[in-house]
Amino acid sequence: MGVITYAQAARLALQQEMQRDPRVWALGEDIGPEGGVAGQYLDLQREFGRHRIVDTPISESTIMGSAIGAAICGTRPVVELRYADFGLCAADEIVNQAAKARYMLGGQVRVPVVIRQPIGFREGMAAQHSQSTEAWWVHIPGLVVVAPATPADNHALLKAAIRSDDPVIYMEHKELWTTTGEVDAQAAPAPLGRAAIRREGGDLTLVTWSGMLGDSLAAAEAAQSKGVSVEVIDLRTLWPWDRDTVFDSVARTGRLLVVHQAVKVGGFGAEITAEVAEHLFGALRCAPRRLGAPRTPVPYAQPLEALCRVAPTQIVSSALAMLAET
Repeated sequence: MGVITYAQAARLALQQEMQRDPRVWALGEDIGPEGGVAGQYLDLQREFGRHRIVDTPISESTIMGSAIGAAICGTRPVVELRYADFGLCAADEIVNQAAKARYMLGGQVRVPVVIRQPIGFREGMAAQHSQSTEAWWVHIPGLVVVAPATPADNHALLKAAIRSDDPVIYMEHKELWTTTGEVDAQAAPAPLGRAAIRREGGDLTLVTWSGMLGDSLAAAEAAQSKGVSVEVIDLRTLWPWDRDTVFDSVARTGRLLVVHQAVKVGGFGAEITAEVAEHLFGALRCAPRRLGAPRTPVPYAQPLEALCRVAPTQIVSSALAMLAET
């Protein structure tokens, strides 16, 4: 075990997978000498050469199309799109090619490509570099969607994503890049589709992922001081998502609060609350709730950006309000 950053954990996972499997390679903008925007590829081109750490032109659709073709032909590319916002430039290739090739060709091919799309706010990055688009990709059949919240998960889940035979949208959070935590360098790939209970509780189930885990745990600690016991579940994988863990928790607590940094309208929290309402209506003590960003572009100005963030105080207020309903 060693303490490293979230970004270093992902770099370690990629390095280990490239050492293990010569079919694994990476391509994207500024991942060679620059080493990526957060050092996720630092010195990997020196170790593996330009043919396996490939700097590309600024053309996301070309990057994506090249990777999909290479994946179908038997390699295992890791695509760096820098920010989730830029994933939209490659949406046709992702949605109509990567996600559908296995189905449309009757299972004769696989598309083992990892598509790294960092999500979320990072102070002062404004409207075109701050979006959380996870719900868009969850909506597309054929895609796996992963959103790690800790350095250990960023290591183990990236290994799992690289070994997956299906296309994986891999969504790291930009504000987590510099956070640190213990990582077992020899950890096996984490199972996709399995959530983690980060804090046990009996009064309310709080479901979250990615950059909101820290704030959710802080809110749960604050709620405890007010006599409210909050169970915090980190989904880790958004598709497939761990219904069993969430349903078991809600069946015990009778209350569900979903917290995410993405825009609340049409966010993945709506899917979770709808599923719980459909299947556990009789067990609920109050209506499920969601917290998310307002439906507005993320401002550049820091005071305005702060208004778009879900704060621990909001989470605590929502939890207390839900307890007051019953």
